Amino acid sequence: MIILVFFLCHWFLSLFFQTFFLHRYASHKMFKLNPFWEKTFYLMTYVFQGSSFLNPRAYAILHRMHHTYSDTEKDPHSPHFAKDVIGMMVKTKNIYIDYQKHRVEPEPAFRGDYPTWNFVDRMGDSWISRIAFGCFYIAFYVVFATHWWLFLLLPIHFLMGPLHGAIVNWCGHKYGYSNFDNDDHSKNMLPLDFLMLGELFQNNHHKKPNDANFAKRWFEVDPTYPLMKLMHHLHIIRLRKI
Repeated sequence: MIILVFFLCHWFLSLFFQTFFLHRYASHKMFKLNPFWEKTFYLMTYVFQGSSFLNPRAYAILHRMHHTYSDTEKDPHSPHFAKDVIGMMVKTKNIYIDYQKHRVEPEPAFRGDYPTWNFVDRMGDSWISRIAFGCFYIAFYVVFATHWWLFLLLPIHFLMGPLHGAIVNWCGHKYGYSNFDNDDHSKNMLPLDFLMLGELFQNNHHKKPNDANFAKRWFEVDPTYPLMKLMHHLHIIRLRKI
C-alpha cells in the first residue's frame, strides 16, 4: 500500500507540474506569476519531476514547435513520423538536448521570454542530481516494497517526465475523437482525463492553444483547470482573459 501511494503521488505531482508549469505557463503563458511564485513552482517542478526533470525553456521551445508544425515532418514529436513510440521519444530527446544545451538557437518565431533559473537548471540537468533521485527511489522501494514485482515500477519513476510526454503525444495524436478540424491528427482520448490531468484533450488544445481550460464539451472535464481557478481566486496566479 505504501508503495502504491508513493507511486501515485509521484505520478500525479510530476504530471501536475508538467501540465501546470511547463505546459500551461512556460509554453503558453496562460497565466501570470509574480517572481516569488514563479521561483516556487520552478523549484517544485524540479523536486517532483526528480530524475526526469525537464528544462522549462527547452520544453517550451519544443512545445511551440509542436503547435506550429503539428503532425508534419518538422514536428519534434509527432507519432505519424516515427516508427514506434520509442523512436518518437528518441527524436524528441535529441532535439530537446540541442535546446537544453544551447547547441542551436531556435527560429525567431520560437524565441521568447521563457522562465529560466540557471541554478535549478544546472542542478536538474546534472547526472549527480538524476542519480541521487534514482537512489532515493530505489532506497524507498528496498525499505517498503513487500513483493519483488513492485520493483518493476522503478523505471517509470526514473523516466516519469518523458513518459508523460510520450503518452500525451503518441495517444493524443492517434486515438480518440475530434471536436474540431485542426488540419492535423490531434485527438481527445478521454472525456474525463483524470489519468493525464487534462493533457489528452489534444484536439481541443490545438484548436485554442492559449485557453487554460482544455475541456470544451459538457461531458469533458479538465481536472487541472479548477485548481488553476482556485489559485487565481487566491491571487497566486492571474489567468489570462481569452
